[in-house]
Amino acid sequence: MKRLVVKIGSSTLTTGEGRIDHEYLAKTARQVAQVREQGWQVVIVSSGAIACGLERLGMSGKRPDDMPTQQAAASVGQGLFASAWGDAFSKVGLLTSVVLLTRRDTADRTAYLHARDTLNRLLDLGVVPIVNENDTVSVEQIRFGDNDTLGALVSCLINADLNIILSDVEGLYTANPANDPDAQIIRRVESIDEGIISIAGGAGSKVGSGGMITKLKAARILGVAGIPLVICSGIRADAIIDAAAGREVGTLFPAAHKPHEITPRKLWIALGDSARGSITVDDGAKQALKKRGSSLLVVGVASVEGAFEEGDIVDIKDADGHLFARGRTSASRDEAELAIGRTREQLLANRLLAEMADRPLVHRDELVIFE
Repeated sequence: MKRLVVKIGSSTLTTGEGRIDHEYLAKTARQVAQVREQGWQVVIVSSGAIACGLERLGMSGKRPDDMPTQQAAASVGQGLFASAWGDAFSKVGLLTSVVLLTRRDTADRTAYLHARDTLNRLLDLGVVPIVNENDTVSVEQIRFGDNDTLGALVSCLINADLNIILSDVEGLYTANPANDPDAQIIRRVESIDEGIISIAGGAGSKVGSGGMITKLKAARILGVAGIPLVICSGIRADAIIDAAAGREVGTLFPAAHKPHEITPRKLWIALGDSARGSITVDDGAKQALKKRGSSLLVVGVASVEGAFEEGDIVDIKDADGHLFARGRTSASRDEAELAIGRTREQLLANRLLAEMADRPLVHRDELVIFE
């Protein structure tokens, strides 16, 4: 059996009035039933609890700005959200379950593995899991709308063969099609470089809180895992069926080659926790990390940001601010900052910093390169 993760955003699931589109849920269930007959196990990553809650509370429309109202709406809507999906799938003879995740869950290695085991067992039992961010308690998720990354995380957890993001746009364009009538869709993206990242704009929906940039970040991480991604319009007829069949739909990020050094632990580092800070490296260090598979030593660090401690996840950027790696640091921000700008000999001569002369700030075994 092949495995497919379908991420559906709030703007795709709701009507123009901000209400859950039950007809759309029914169409999605029909497509999932069809691809299952073709040999796919399917997980749905879906927003919608807040929209369901706002509808029941009589507050449909633009999402409120204040966090307590969003969380209250999520609490009211979670049961309605689960029931809506359950009803849609029951009509095609399929059983669903609801799996609620937060960054706190995935940041813990043990909890991450338990989530993986649960999803695998649900698929073995023939269930279609509906995965949702626990918006009632997950402040960071509501604020940043990162369900695209949640979908990538689930794809890595179950070792998916394909990830589909059903969006309110057809795919990645050369420019924002809402502002530029000459914008052309990009059908295939082999690698996500600075030029591709620069194309992405902000959130474009009144009911969702993500945007193309979160989708590209998800594509970058899926590329590391060797999992192809398709971004396409959620309202396109039979989008799931066509994408699963390999037909040209939206924008494809093929991720044809899975680097042999990408272990489950490295995927957890890339996806399981939000970065607590960032490290900017010089060009020599960047090339050593990318081309020679080296660890990151403090002598290659130009600057640090954030309030990270030993063991935290940090983003690693080049001199232009381009994020190209992520890793787990072996020192705090204060220690790293004291050591920056010193040669190895100077570090060895300092009793407080001598240990950092040869100890990697980020070891290669706990480093993920995105390019």
